[in-house]
Amino acid sequence: MVLSVKDRKDIISKFQTSPTDTGSAAVQIALITERIQYISNHLKTNPKDFAGERGLNKLVGQRKRLLAYLKRSDFEKYQAVTKELKLRK
Repeated sequence: MVLSVKDRKDIISKFQTSPTDTGSAAVQIALITERIQYISNHLKTNPKDFAGERGLNKLVGQRKRLLAYLKRSDFEKYQAVTKELKLRK
């Protein structure tokens, strides 16, 4: 996988709301954003990797849906996450 266990734990601890929170929308958005950045860099060096491009598009769509959910349910958290991850929304 792209992220090491240590990197994954760092991201989760940064965005979690409680010590046992590992799957909230904010945590998922942060992890997906890291994967998107990794795949984007991969596609810059491998432009003919069409399967990787499809995977990237699926991740972008999944992140978009999670951001829409977070915006509906907790707008303050949405603003904090988009500011922290430097997402244009």
